[in-house]
Amino acid sequence: MKKIKKQNKNRKETRLERNKEVYNSNSINNDQININKKIIIILIISLTFNMFFYFSSSLEQPKTVKAKETVIKVPDNYLFLGDSITYYYDLEKHFPDMPVVNSGISSNTTEDILEDMKNRVYDYNPSKVFILIGTNDLRDKKTVDEVVTNIKEIIKEIKKNRKNAEIYLESIYPVNEKVNEKGVEGRKNEDIKEINKQLKKYAKEENITFINIYDKLVDDEGLLNEEYTTDGLHINENGYEVITKELKKYLN
Repeated sequence: MKKIKKQNKNRKETRLERNKEVYNSNSINNDQININKKIIIILIISLTFNMFFYFSSSLEQPKTVKAKETVIKVPDNYLFLGDSITYYYDLEKHFPDMPVVNSGISSNTTEDILEDMKNRVYDYNPSKVFILIGTNDLRDKKTVDEVVTNIKEIIKEIKKNRKNAEIYLESIYPVNEKVNEKGVEGRKNEDIKEINKQLKKYAKEENITFINIYDKLVDDEGLLNEEYTTDGLHINENGYEVITKELKKYLN
């Protein structure tokens, strides 16, 4: 009987020990769980704060930055477009240290230029274009209206393809058949004056500069001054001096 009681006592103590171990184990686990909970809570709080800061920043009104205006400036390149009167014009001599380009070809008409605008104008990318053309059209029996129409078309094409270029339209120069009737070849100052009148009106409408060289070159009879010409049509050095003085007003 005593033996049985002792055994029961031992079993009871063993269960108490096991329960104590289980309790201690559970206590450790609970402590670990509590620590983990605290870590999770801290992480949640930190994440919440960061998210709040992020969304608060994203809701701020963006700063308005005014973009700088871009001004396109074409490098200075002064193109003189025309026929033999331009071709024989010694631009380098009369406009030293200026970026001048001579795009004059002898015997050219308005149609010749219209057919070759790329090579004669666009490829030079001019900042200023001085146009003197039309006298050879009269040689070829073109009417006043045909000459004016073609000059308008030349200007229209330049405006379309070189928008930043400033256009200067020169009057057609006078002639003097008394010097050399054959050299003038049927050109008449009456026709030239009518063309110039229409071109001046057109230039005003299109807001381009018309340069009246005609009146600077005529004598008292209204003809090309003999002092300024070689053959009643083409210009000599004295004439180019007069023209240069006028054109320099438009070159900076």
